[in-house]
Amino acid sequence: MTVETRDLTKYYWMGKEKVVALDRVTLKMEEGEFISVVGPSGSGKSTLLNIIGCLDAPTKGEVYLAGWKVDYRNKQSLVRLRRNFLGFVFQTFNLIPALNAVENVEYPMYFNKGGRSKSERRESAMKLLAMVGLEKRANHLPSELSGGELQRIAIARALANDPKLILADEPTGNLDSRTGKSILSLLKRLNEEEGKNIIMVTHDLESAKKMSRVIRILDGRIMSNEK
Repeated sequence: MTVETRDLTKYYWMGKEKVVALDRVTLKMEEGEFISVVGPSGSGKSTLLNIIGCLDAPTKGEVYLAGWKVDYRNKQSLVRLRRNFLGFVFQTFNLIPALNAVENVEYPMYFNKGGRSKSERRESAMKLLAMVGLEKRANHLPSELSGGELQRIAIARALANDPKLILADEPTGNLDSRTGKSILSLLKRLNEEEGKNIIMVTHDLESAKKMSRVIRILDGRIMSNEK
């Protein structure tokens, strides 16, 4: 899924002070790429990810997904994009505590009007858990799982509706280095073997360099864009 931003700008006001989160960011992502976005805290990385993911709207500028201009004023259109084309992986996992692993993976499928039956949803969810190596933990609640297991379940959930683009915001930020490497390997495999486009925000420059392209952001501006 191609992604393009044109002069993307985001600012907000804190009292009388204007805070610029993104300043005329222009970039293009081709099919099959795995892009890492790096930069210090407050540089605009997560803001960029949220706008591309239709969770936030720009102040100015445009975003194109698969060649189509995103209309941030059309809430129904944004919901369809998020539901059918985008998958999200967050640093804090964002799993539902009262649901077990397989139910958490199933959850996004209820809102997709693909017409899958209950048994088909369960079968798909179990296949996704198997993909991330957690089919034997299907009936465990989030409170019964480790951080690495929680993040793998979050990745399986992100794949529930077969998205074209995965947006990962610091997916290894709450994990130890060994577990973090396993999560990065899983994301890389999804990119290389499953053909998923991935944009990942990270503070880890060494890990970022292993992906197909690294974008460095500082003070809301792209400072470098390297393959």
